[in-house]
Amino acid sequence: MQQKNNKDDLGQVIILFQDMLEVVTRDIMEDQLTELLEPVHGGNNRKHEGITPLDQQEQEQLFTKAVEFEFPVKASDAWKEKIKRLHLLLTVKESAMDVPTNLDARRRISFFANSLFMDMPKAPKVRNMLPFSVLTPYYKEDVLFSSQALEEENEDGVSILFYLQKIYPDEWKNFLERVDCKNEEELRETEQTEDELRLWASYRGQTLTRTVRGMMYYRQALVLQSCLDMAPENDLMEGFRAADILSEESHLLTQSKAVADMKFTYVVSCQSYGIQKRSGDARAQDILRLMTTYPSLRVAYIDEVEETSKEGEASKDRSKKIEKVYYSALVKAAVTKPDDPGQKLDQDIYRIKLPGNAMLGEGKPENQNHAIIFTRGEGLQTIDMNQEHYMEETLKMRNLLQEFTKKHDGVRYPTILGVREHIFTGSVSSLAWFMSNQETSFVTIGQRVLANPLRVRFHYGHPDIFDRLFHLTRGGVSKASKIINLSEDIFAGFNSTLREGNVTHHEYMQVGKGRDVGLNQISLFEAKIAYGNGEQTLSRDIYRLGHRFDFFRMLSCYYTTIGFYFSTMITVWTVYVFLYGRLYLVLSGLDEGLATGRRFIHNDPLQVALASQSFVQLGFLMALPMMMEIGLERGFRTALSDFVLMQLQLASVFFTFSLGTKTHYYGKTLLHGGAEYRATGRGFVVFHAKFAENYRLYSRSHFVKGIELMILLIVFEIFGQSYRGAIAYIFITFSMWFMVVTWLFAPFLFNPSGFEWQKIVDDWTDWNKWISNRGGIGVSPDKSWESWWEKEHEPLKYSGKRGTVLEIVLAVRFFIYQYGLVYHLNITKHTKSVLVYCLSWVVIFFILLVMKAVSVGRRKFSAEFQLVFRLLKGLIFIVFISTIVILIVIPHMTIQDIFVCILAFMPTGWGLLLVAQALKPAIMSVGLWGSIRALARGYEIIMGLLLFTPIAFLAWFPFVSEFQTRMLFNQAFSRGLQISRILGGHKKDRAALSKDDR
Repeated sequence: MQQKNNKDDLGQVIILFQDMLEVVTRDIMEDQLTELLEPVHGGNNRKHEGITPLDQQEQEQLFTKAVEFEFPVKASDAWKEKIKRLHLLLTVKESAMDVPTNLDARRRISFFANSLFMDMPKAPKVRNMLPFSVLTPYYKEDVLFSSQALEEENEDGVSILFYLQKIYPDEWKNFLERVDCKNEEELRETEQTEDELRLWASYRGQTLTRTVRGMMYYRQALVLQSCLDMAPENDLMEGFRAADILSEESHLLTQSKAVADMKFTYVVSCQSYGIQKRSGDARAQDILRLMTTYPSLRVAYIDEVEETSKEGEASKDRSKKIEKVYYSALVKAAVTKPDDPGQKLDQDIYRIKLPGNAMLGEGKPENQNHAIIFTRGEGLQTIDMNQEHYMEETLKMRNLLQEFTKKHDGVRYPTILGVREHIFTGSVSSLAWFMSNQETSFVTIGQRVLANPLRVRFHYGHPDIFDRLFHLTRGGVSKASKIINLSEDIFAGFNSTLREGNVTHHEYMQVGKGRDVGLNQISLFEAKIAYGNGEQTLSRDIYRLGHRFDFFRMLSCYYTTIGFYFSTMITVWTVYVFLYGRLYLVLSGLDEGLATGRRFIHNDPLQVALASQSFVQLGFLMALPMMMEIGLERGFRTALSDFVLMQLQLASVFFTFSLGTKTHYYGKTLLHGGAEYRATGRGFVVFHAKFAENYRLYSRSHFVKGIELMILLIVFEIFGQSYRGAIAYIFITFSMWFMVVTWLFAPFLFNPSGFEWQKIVDDWTDWNKWISNRGGIGVSPDKSWESWWEKEHEPLKYSGKRGTVLEIVLAVRFFIYQYGLVYHLNITKHTKSVLVYCLSWVVIFFILLVMKAVSVGRRKFSAEFQLVFRLLKGLIFIVFISTIVILIVIPHMTIQDIFVCILAFMPTGWGLLLVAQALKPAIMSVGLWGSIRALARGYEIIMGLLLFTPIAFLAWFPFVSEFQTRMLFNQAFSRGLQISRILGGHKKDRAALSKDDR
């Protein structure tokens, strides 16, 4: 009836308003009822003991006498729009058809709606807000996918475009509808739709185009908000829509853009843009295209030019007149003229001469610091190249910047505003899901607790907003020295805290962030972080923080930075200490005495209790922060179901494997230094990694350690089984066996198509080629085993005497282990003479001498005297078999003794290799380095066979590959994606097509 606006409906309208008032006063405004009614009743002080319906006379006074109730209402466009909205809210029910089908759209809408109820400062008008800048460092990553890159197929026949079509089927369908095309072939017909396709793909990858589009939403939001601030109130009340206000002919739009440009600046620091432009690199053209698309975008770069020096001008020698000069330059897109084809497409704004080459460290810190001078405003947001932003989130930037004007903890104004991240790369594989949940828990609930109440939050997340003036006068937002400042971002937080700054965290705004989704890329990322934490441990910043914090903040700081990695390393060390300690007890006889003694005969429950905690600690506690975060965000029922699903997808295997990655690289940095930046890559990772690649990446960090622990567990079982039950052994060593199996086979378990037979055959061919190739100058580690092996122990050259001595001391454990085993052979059980140990070394050196003879014989006789070389190998084999037979017959050597000898001598040889690598200059001086390299190659071949054999055996069974695919891509299966088509690519499609044709 309100929509009809008829005078005859006045009575019904009054009754409806009376009913509405009664609902409000009865259900909502219990305490305010008296205040509401007193003015209406003309000062009546009657107390209302309860909520009772008003009588008819009071209702008439409310809506007929005391209030001028004008009906019908004077109609206007604004009134009609308000009535339609009210009617829509009161009558329309939410339908499943109205809920977006896209999962990301649901997430964005729900977070934005929830954030509006969070505690955030009141937003000022745009002209009164704090100005700010965004800075993005860029090196050589993808700017915009080219048509060739979209169509280029990997070894599985999968292109980027094909991958995106399968991962985002609904968005691909919407895109085709938006450009009015029916299929991909129709898209290729015109250049305009081809460009649209490139943009669509780039907006779903980790490209600079995606980042720039997201950050430029800031300007759109500020223009819109500025228009709403400056638009006349009458125009707004009349129902003018934003599209009418922001029309191109509007003078208000021009003013709003000017205000937005005063408050917002975006600088992309492309350090190599000048080189790329001169070399005709396509990335320079794509960057120029971005500047043309977004005229307010600015690009900073380091320009290297050759100029005539002043000394050269005065000299007659023409060869001394040229020198390299470095400039920090800022450019924008130039306004081109149609009649001037030779005009530059970019235009210099500023050019600052530098004292020399700015690149002193890893590159990224200098890339940020040289461009800070081109930013404006009081806030500075440093955004990585693999991030994005959302239009609805940029609307809250005014609120967030107001945090700079508030004192936190009642003491200091904040110098860094923390902002949460959303990891948008967790929708395909189980590894991506694990990594996404882990990162989400770290950048939300973790940062929240660190900021309040612990007050030890530093700069972890890249969306953080700096107090620009504070940091500009204190060295910038990054520390730029090689190696020690590998994790340059957190040193900005250290610097801010040491200079009495305050770092906060805020939940009501989030920025998108891309992460690596393959196991190899995740391991490289974790290795880089572990390297950085190792260097932080050795830095003066942590030393100063530890001395100046109070006791509780010092403990909190320890457990949030280097302490996590140190405690992780202690966890793994505990396993080593436990096994070597139990091995000592077993081999010395103390374990048997304790187990069979009357006082210790009933200690099985104690052993079970001591053993169970390590199992929980290794795999399950790593997932606890994720459960808490999911529980707080989406409910604990969802958290429990996700936890169970993660365990079925072997999340404990993933986190236990990550435990070894963190421990190895953190300990390696502490021992030898030499941290290095590792590029993880930001491509789409759903492809099969070759066996040789996995071996290069995990050999020293996981495989060697896993085999060592496996040998210790086997020896513990052999010499302790006679007096100890199997149940006790299982309870004690189960978690350790779990860690061993995880460290040895997780890279192949999480490798797509890791158990497909044809892939296994190709991997073995590639492995043989890699292990056999000779190294040398110019041969990369991925082409030759020798080059890789030389690079692996290269940090020993720079570790110093202390690191070398410690490396040798750690290798002595293999010799002590050998000493314990040789006295438990059946042929030596009646003697404890030291000659037995000496004889074991004689056997070892004899074996090494025989191997050296074979190597020399192969080099000298294999080409011209093949018969002599084969006779020599046959003679050696006959001598070896004869020696074994004599030892079995005369001193009664058993099969177990042969097995124990292998277990004893193999680690000893590895220990000799470690000592030789630490003493490389001395070994090379005596001419034995070639023999050491040959021995190392033999060990690598044995380890490769040990790892490859179980994988090849499982590859015989087709169901293993199917199970692995389902386990690894369960998230995709649950979304209805055809992962088999992604893994098989167009090859399967073509095969099926050719079969149909036949």
